[in-house]
Amino acid sequence: MDVFSEIVIIDATTVAMVGRECTCFLMVGRYTAGMTSPRIVVVGGGAAGFMAAITAAEAGADVTIVEKSREFLVKVRISGGGRCNVTHACFDPREFAIRFPRGERELIGPLQRFGARETVEWFESRGVKLKTEDDGRMFPVTDSSQTIIDCLTGAARAAGVKLVTGRTIDRFPEDCDRLLLATGGCRTDAGGKFAASFGHVIEPPVPSLFTFHIDVPWLRELAGISVDAEVSAAGLRERGAVLFTHMGLSGPSILRLSAWGARKLHALDYRFPLTVNWLPGKALDFGRMRREHGAKLVANTPLLPVRLWERLVDAPELRWSKLSRAEQHRLEQRLTRMELPVTGKSLNKEEFVTCGGVRLREVNFKTMESRVRPGLYLAGELLDIDGITGGFNFQSAWTTGWLAGRAMAS
Repeated sequence: MDVFSEIVIIDATTVAMVGRECTCFLMVGRYTAGMTSPRIVVVGGGAAGFMAAITAAEAGADVTIVEKSREFLVKVRISGGGRCNVTHACFDPREFAIRFPRGERELIGPLQRFGARETVEWFESRGVKLKTEDDGRMFPVTDSSQTIIDCLTGAARAAGVKLVTGRTIDRFPEDCDRLLLATGGCRTDAGGKFAASFGHVIEPPVPSLFTFHIDVPWLRELAGISVDAEVSAAGLRERGAVLFTHMGLSGPSILRLSAWGARKLHALDYRFPLTVNWLPGKALDFGRMRREHGAKLVANTPLLPVRLWERLVDAPELRWSKLSRAEQHRLEQRLTRMELPVTGKSLNKEEFVTCGGVRLREVNFKTMESRVRPGLYLAGELLDIDGITGGFNFQSAWTTGWLAGRAMAS
């Protein structure tokens, strides 16, 4: 959506947004000590925007959230299959930060001030208890994202935050002392264009956290099967659950590979060979298999889920005792070094994550204030920060939003 057709900096304190239907002015950064509470406009009603708005309003600021859609917290609603993966049960800031392909170094300090532990305490202090699943992901005990939405909107209203939906910032004339951009990833050019108008450099956005299209009929026939495997492409390697889909492969290890390789795989136009080891960390001992299962059919002694094993063996009459050297090499190749042609990608369900955004060195990560334009703050996915799947991206939103809210209100 083209939110505005042109943005022009008029002088040091005024930005004019010239849209198709109106022109409005935001006076930014005029607050001085001794005045009444600072007036803050938050552009974007997502996780980062709400956390910032609540934090600032609870500290006494006059806060308004402006959201272009008719609904707040859309991404919160759909995340985690509608359960909302709030954060990850990793309470060491440095350990948490290494889950970010972009933003690791910058987030260490912020996570020490408001990390996963503080996020859990923040929600629990407002009546929302979280639970930890086996893989470390944390969800509300209700298993419903509506619980998180109700908590955030309720806390915002209780703190006096004014909530405006269905309005783009060019249609919301308002003077403010602090302006926060929390418009989400730069899939559209609205937030990025706005930030660029203040002099910020925008790192080109490309998708992160995506699944792989693989046009191999037998592979697609296994949709629904999950297996521990090691996958590698473009010089990157990941191990973990791989999920077969009707389009190719997904699962945590594929998503992590896509995140770390976001720019490399984009440069390859999402066409590249994917190498899969279906037996990671396991030595395929042919001698032992001959001794213990010599008379058995190879297809009938699965070391993997049966349907996958049968497809990989692809020799229904072959017995372990009759394996020739060539057949042994072929089987080992298919089990530990299978090459699959990736021909495209799909976003991870409806969860959109991009790498790219406002260049990180242009932001003060103690306050989230722009180093380019005083009075302007940035938080959430508009920054060139993105994490792997598992609650890390939401934590980045809570963390940067909280820091911005505290700083804007002070």
